[in-house]
Amino acid sequence: MKTEDIINMAINQLRNLPGHEFDLLTLSKPISSDAAVNLAKAISKLSPILGNLIEFNIVEFLNDYEEFSHLGQWKRQDPGFPDTIFEGQIEPIPGFEIKAWFPLVTEITARFKGSQNHFRYNNTYVVLLPWLPSHLIYGKPYILDICIVSARSVAEARDKHYHKPPDYLVLEPEDTDNRTKNLQQTTTNGYKWQGNAIEFEEAEKIVEAWGENAKKYQPTREYQKLLRQLINRFPYRLDTNFAKIDRIVHPDIEIFKNQIMVRDIHGLSIKQWIKLIGKKDLTQLKLLLKEKLAIQEKRADDILL
Repeated sequence: MKTEDIINMAINQLRNLPGHEFDLLTLSKPISSDAAVNLAKAISKLSPILGNLIEFNIVEFLNDYEEFSHLGQWKRQDPGFPDTIFEGQIEPIPGFEIKAWFPLVTEITARFKGSQNHFRYNNTYVVLLPWLPSHLIYGKPYILDICIVSARSVAEARDKHYHKPPDYLVLEPEDTDNRTKNLQQTTTNGYKWQGNAIEFEEAEKIVEAWGENAKKYQPTREYQKLLRQLINRFPYRLDTNFAKIDRIVHPDIEIFKNQIMVRDIHGLSIKQWIKLIGKKDLTQLKLLLKEKLAIQEKRADDILL
């Protein structure tokens, strides 16, 4: 059994997730349209907690299948990368980086900063899991759909999108192979130009001198040395928004995002629900939540009796 075989077996199982409801936490049905509006506004604050619980439960989901039992088992890494690895006799070790996404906040806020060099064996895949409560804003969380892409393709798309020397540089981590595992660096960073126009002209000439493929990103040590000449000579700032999955322009992820945004949920697309929740005038949202989610007006005193 090879790494590729384990990955493909797991992908086949993960594709059964859409529609799967996790018995992790249940949000109670709002007692009024006002309460429903408040919940719609506040539910995104629960997203990190529920997202983490979903990621943790993916391990149990995979280990429930007997196909893996005689080969090893899936294990959650916290902290560690990727989130889930297969412990057994398989080398290189198969793994999945799980990214839960609550689409009512629109942007996929998770980041992906792993170096291309870390994925040279193509043994790690990214799993994007959009989820919602079963009744949009209340109920148990369930998986809307699933997108699975190789981590290498995500890293390549990210670097191709961001890297535009000398204006924007993507830098690999320093060589840390001689450090203990917990101190080794495997993530990239983005740096945005901060110099003046005269300095920029000078930097452009330096880049042009690198040759025909000067602006094509390369994770090699030789190319990284050239980039460090720029960052050591000119002013750059660390980009704290670098590598958000929503912004790396991976073709398969972009298609998947668009499909989720037009998904019909209780008579409206997710994109339409987002627009309603973001409005200052909440009258229409209140009416639709009451109608679509069968919200009945109740007094708190009645419920407490």
